[in-house]
Amino acid sequence: MPRRGPRFALLALALLILFAWALTAGDYAISPGKAFEVALAKLTGASPEALSRAGVTRMDEVVVWNIRLPRLLLAGLAGMALAVAGAAYQGCFRNPLVEPYLLGVSSGAAWGASLSIVFPHLFPQGQVTAFGFALLAVFLSYSLARSRGRTPPVALILSGIIVGAIFSALVGIMKYLAADTQLREITFWMMGGFYYATWDDVAVNAAAVLPCALLIGLMGWKLNLLSLGDEEARSLGVHPDRARMLFLVLATLAAAVCVSTVGIVAWVGLMMPHAARLILGPDNRWVVPGAALLGALYMLLCDTLARTLTAAEIPVAIVASIVGAPYLLWLLRSKGRELYGE
Repeated sequence: MPRRGPRFALLALALLILFAWALTAGDYAISPGKAFEVALAKLTGASPEALSRAGVTRMDEVVVWNIRLPRLLLAGLAGMALAVAGAAYQGCFRNPLVEPYLLGVSSGAAWGASLSIVFPHLFPQGQVTAFGFALLAVFLSYSLARSRGRTPPVALILSGIIVGAIFSALVGIMKYLAADTQLREITFWMMGGFYYATWDDVAVNAAAVLPCALLIGLMGWKLNLLSLGDEEARSLGVHPDRARMLFLVLATLAAAVCVSTVGIVAWVGLMMPHAARLILGPDNRWVVPGAALLGALYMLLCDTLARTLTAAEIPVAIVASIVGAPYLLWLLRSKGRELYGE
């Protein structure tokens, strides 16, 4: 597909414009100039007096630096993680309907989070518990599918469905045991959101997501070979099981960190790789970075709509589903051939 470079540049520009708009949007109105002054002052270590001389109040500083900026960065990282993980999963399994939660990441994280909510004295670190059980779910899925030194993709998909169902049942048990306040907390966690984003959350997610996304992007050519089938990949010098395992480890790590921090947000990992193929073509060397930009852009848009459409904030997963489901239906019906380069 020609003109990939300009299209990719337009996506990056759109992301920057959306980020700037989202930084100023909300119940507390802030001009773009003030938001830029706050960010620049914090990054350069300027004194509070310098901000005051620029007409920036203490409230402006708190809203921009302590609330909106970490929230937007976390939303962008979460969207990037899920979209890149989705592209990796779809390439590994040669299945356009695969998404990052296939091997039980979301259900495992949900059980870990519900354990920390219902039994806070036993599991005081909610994010760590959710992350640990997310990885455990994927490990169980992979172990169940492993047979005679090989891991067939179909067996891996089936084992992921089984493990996901088991952890979903365990979440149901936690809901049954939970008190009313705990049940509401579990429900809101499973709807996803960036309500309590902090700079520590941003640092943890950036440390995991950015290297994983970069490595997956650099190995996009291997995804292309895996998409041809195991025999073709092997004949071209790529060991399919090893390559698939590496991609799944990287994608799962990024998705698990994201889900353990912000909860379950559907559609991003399924939909954004399709949108990237439509815009940039089926080559995974372009699909992965394109999906990263589109995932960050889409999550920023959904989060901004979630906190500005109504007085009470809407869980971001609801907005993502309302927007994502009709879009994916239109995409598959009208652009199905273009998505796969047919």
